[in-house]
This record gives sequence, structure tokens and C-alpha cells, in this order.
Amino acid sequence: MSDNASATASTGQSPRPSVDWELLRGEAVAVCARAYVPYSRFPVGVAALTTRGRVLTGCNVENAAYGVVLCAECGLVSSLYGTGESRGDGPVLDHEAERELLVALSCVDGNGTPITPCGRCRQLLFEHASPDMLIEMDGGPPLPLTDLLPHAFGAPNLGAVATAAATLKGDS
Repeated sequence: MSDNASATASTGQSPRPSVDWELLRGEAVAVCARAYVPYSRFPVGVAALTTRGRVLTGCNVENAAYGVVLCAECGLVSSLYGTGESRGDGPVLDHEAERELLVALSCVDGNGTPITPCGRCRQLLFEHASPDMLIEMDGGPPLPLTDLLPHAFGAPNLGAVATAAATLKGDS
């Protein structure tokens, strides 16, 4: 475990759990072996650590209609909510609500080599990640997601437009 990976940082909920990159990569490799990839033959597995110390996984699932392919990260984020601890009496309806977030991620190809998430998945991860989430890199130290997706678009951007539109209409 590297020094910068085990350092704690504020996520708005609690200090970041210590990151065991070998464990995460091992979980990613294991789930990668269960990917459904009859078209691309490019399996991807992902494992992530959450602010509550849970390790979640996902693998890619292809479809003959290529546009509905599910990247491994999609399965991971679905698992974050589908297997999460109770947050009340229903779904999360407010992106600012306190919730479990991703703090560290290992994404691997079929050879077990760390790869970075695609652009679409970086955007997906951004909304469900702690502000300082780390991504394992091949041959280098983990990088913050914000380094891989600078100036990311997020919920605050949508709120700014809604506020501006209400002001123009005289609703505020």
C-alpha cells in the first residue's frame, strides 16, 4: 500500500478508509473473469472501496445492440445503491443527501492490467465519488478522478441553469 493511498482525507462523511490496492485489483480481476463480452472480447472488471469501507465490484456486459452495452463501472454504481445500507424510506432524491460514496477504484482488462475508465464512465463515477477519489494507474501512483476528468459537469451545473432560467422568468 502506498503512503499517499493510505492517507486519510475528508469526504464530508468520515476519513477515507485505508486503501489496499492489491485487494481491489484482485477483486477486479476476479469479477473481470465473469464479464459477458462475446462481441468485443475485451473483458473489464472494476472494484471500488466506499466511504463505509465496503468493496464493490462490476464487470462489463455486452449486447448485440452495441449502444446498450453496460460498462463495468455501470454495474459498480448500481451495486453501490442496490446493496447499500438503508438511507431512509426510499430512493435518493437529492444529490446533496448524505450517502455512501466511492473513494478508490481499480479497473482492469482481461490480462489484469490496470486501465483507466472511459470518458463516459469517468462522468458516471464523478457523481458517485468522494471529492478526492483515487483511480489506480498502470505503472504509476493512483490519480484523483479530478485529474482524469478536469472541469467535470455535475449537478451544480444543472442547478445553475435552473436558477438562471427562473430568474429570467421572474420566478425567484
